Amino acid sequence: MGCNAHEISIVILDDERIEQLNKTHRGICKPTNVLAFPMQEGEFSDITPGLLGDVVISLETAEKEAKSADISLEERISQLLIHGILHLLGFDHETGETDADTMEKKSLELLRLVEKNTGLTAF
Repeated sequence: MGCNAHEISIVILDDERIEQLNKTHRGICKPTNVLAFPMQEGEFSDITPGLLGDVVISLETAEKEAKSADISLEERISQLLIHGILHLLGFDHETGETDADTMEKKSLELLRLVEKNTGLTAF
């Protein structure tokens, strides 16, 4: 991905805390599974060029989704982490079908590198 000398922070929260972040930053008053806060965008993006940003995951939501999908929690966390990292890198599934397809393909490619379960789908 061209980010060999970059770093991210990963934050694991409960539904209550991620709902607060979701409300504050997206105006959505409900918990979500993953949020990404890129540091390479905006007015101060040049201050820390090696810092990609933060990926925030709700453990409660991830557990529910893993159970519903009949996958392990670790597999669900991998899916969410990859999804969040791709958002930090500028991928966006909400900007159109082509962008969503591109993000899904990249997600699957990365998922195959970190998970043994070849039946595991992207996000």
